[in-house]
Amino acid sequence: MNSIEKKLLKQIADIEKTPQGAYNLREDGKKVERKTTANIDIVSKTDKDGMDIIIKENTKNESVHIPVILTKSGMKDLVYNDFFVGKNADVVIVAGCGIHNSSCDTSQHDGIHRFFLEEGAKVKYIEKHYGEGDGNGKRILNPVTEVYLKSGAFLEMETVQIKGVDSTVRTTKGEIDKDATLIVKEKIMTHGDQDAKTFFEVNLNGENSRTNVISRSVAKDNSKQEFVSKVYGNNVCFGHVECDAIIMDKGQVSSLPQVTAKHIDASLTHEAAIGKIAGEQLIKLMSLGLTEKEAEEQIINGFLK
Repeated sequence: MNSIEKKLLKQIADIEKTPQGAYNLREDGKKVERKTTANIDIVSKTDKDGMDIIIKENTKNESVHIPVILTKSGMKDLVYNDFFVGKNADVVIVAGCGIHNSSCDTSQHDGIHRFFLEEGAKVKYIEKHYGEGDGNGKRILNPVTEVYLKSGAFLEMETVQIKGVDSTVRTTKGEIDKDATLIVKEKIMTHGDQDAKTFFEVNLNGENSRTNVISRSVAKDNSKQEFVSKVYGNNVCFGHVECDAIIMDKGQVSSLPQVTAKHIDASLTHEAAIGKIAGEQLIKLMSLGLTEKEAEEQIINGFLK
């Protein structure tokens, strides 16, 4: 790998050498390298571009890495990945996309990921997005995630947009069965004239199903963000949506959390907070010798941690 490829993989998947466990590395629309294990199989789709990742029941303490990088300017990539996680498995899945674009052409990656978790399965899913390059071509990422959790399943999603993404529409949908849980932790940074939109829609269908959606975002310069969430309580369930944002310069953030109870014992809450960095925070840090810019960066890093 050259220095650009190494940097992208480090940013989105913390990969500096060949990862442990199963993996599939994709660059500019093509598979570069793949490895499976006795418990995790990766099979290319035959009807469209993408993969089936099949994890056997009772698989424990294993991981799957499926990062995507685009280094060819003007590349438009679309991939469909389905994850089939067997009963009582407990695994970590690391995805993400990094784009290097130094031309005037648009580079774009759209990933459609579907998760099918069987009874008692547990997954931690990490997805990071990053863009770089000194050209004026756009870097666009549009991830779609669909989640189907059977009884007692648990999925924790950690999604991060680090920087450098000019436009993104992030869509997550979930169907949650009895005693199953979906946790979403989203972190987004926008700057310049970037635009980011996030849409969540979760149906709490089963008895004692749960979801907790937490979004943290920072909008700098002239960037704009929109957060829309819809949680439907269709049974005895618990759902919470939380959106906190910091705006700087001329940044704009719109937050529209919505909860709908369709059962008398559905417990649903939401909250949203948007504001600038508190002056007393800056003063306290600057009194320790930091410049105003350094203080702002420290506050932002802590907020998005």
